[in-house]
Amino acid sequence: MAITAPTKLSDFSGFITPEQSAPIFADAQRQSVVQSLSPRVPLGASGQSIPIVTSRPTANWTAEGVAKHKTSLGMSLANMVPKKLTAIAVASTEVIRADPGAYSQVLRRELAGAFATAFDYAALYDLGGDGTGSGPFDHWVNETTKRVELGTASQASGGIHRDIVNGLSLLVNDGRKLRGFAFDDVVEPLFLRSTDSTGRPIYIDTPLDDTTTAAAQPGRLIGRPSFMGEGVASADGDTVGFGGNWSKTAWGVVGGISFRTSTEATVTINGSLVSLFENNLVAILAEAEYGWVMADVEDFVAYDDENGS
Repeated sequence: MAITAPTKLSDFSGFITPEQSAPIFADAQRQSVVQSLSPRVPLGASGQSIPIVTSRPTANWTAEGVAKHKTSLGMSLANMVPKKLTAIAVASTEVIRADPGAYSQVLRRELAGAFATAFDYAALYDLGGDGTGSGPFDHWVNETTKRVELGTASQASGGIHRDIVNGLSLLVNDGRKLRGFAFDDVVEPLFLRSTDSTGRPIYIDTPLDDTTTAAAQPGRLIGRPSFMGEGVASADGDTVGFGGNWSKTAWGVVGGISFRTSTEATVTINGSLVSLFENNLVAILAEAEYGWVMADVEDFVAYDDENGS
């Protein structure tokens, strides 16, 4: 076969095959605190409608000769629309060729972690991937009006255990459920040294089998599933976690994370457009489309720690 053009890195660009993409996407899922707690649903390119129960049917006892009880089920739809998340890294062709320190493999893993952090920022705080700006979703967890300040209860009255239970009370008194917690890992020392009124620890960590992969750390807090990780605290550090009914939320992704390379595109570097071809550079583009929906922001309580308890 005659040579018609030199082989370029761009000839090998394209969506990573499912066999390759699966472990990369799995890294992102394990690192995201929100994705660890929230159920995942299939998400197509045009979006997904999620049925939400707004009122439940009831039953009642019926006496002889009396009309039977009437009831109904109320439902509505929440529309999950995929939003694109992207990142471009640029390296010299020499770096890609020599691959020092397994650069390409490490870059993909770190990009997966960046995607997880960006997702948590958006779902929790309506923030951009770097913690600034705004996110793409219609609603986010920190919109809740239910809030508890950690460190307000004295040790004699229960301390941090009392604060956590106060959050449970806010939900229960509003007819809501507390099914799990998402906390930033900055509160781990605080929880590990906190006990209930009988001296039992309120937080029990359950270490991952694979400790080599950065991940959301699972545990149990007052008997409920808890995940700790980076990117859960607010930008100012005042809010450090949330508790609530995560089954009232859902997330999805279209396919997985795709990676493409180019040696001929133009990329903005340090505020100026730079020709990759002219400067012997390679751009690595990572893309994914995520969706996120919530039934009601009041299904959650926020835990604040303005004084750094």
